[in-house]
Amino acid sequence: MLALAAVTACGTLSARRDDALAAVTRFEQALAAGRNEPLCAALAPATREELEHSADSPCAQAVGQEELPAAGAVRHVDVYGDQARAVLAHDTLFLAHFPDGWKVTAAGCVPRPQRPYQCAVKGG
Repeated sequence: MLALAAVTACGTLSARRDDALAAVTRFEQALAAGRNEPLCAALAPATREELEHSADSPCAQAVGQEELPAAGAVRHVDVYGDQARAVLAHDTLFLAHFPDGWKVTAAGCVPRPQRPYQCAVKGG
């Protein structure tokens, strides 16, 4: 019985990782195409609010002002419960799982030794 529970948990993790990867792919495709509305729809509510507040403009305008990098190929996606990190060739995205799916909580993130990531777009 314990072995079955472990296999089920792994399958669930794999499905969650695939779903997070799909959200990252949609986000990156919208970014590459310059489609700001889908980018905004992909953001977590607090991230979208922070972006609009800091830019003092609607999300579609504010996200267009950010210099998010063309991220390149996905290297790996780590899922930890309802949180995920996607490491791409030129960017790192953080995501959270909501009732309607995975949303980006931070983008344009670069690692800093012994410190948290520095992110261009992030929630408050």
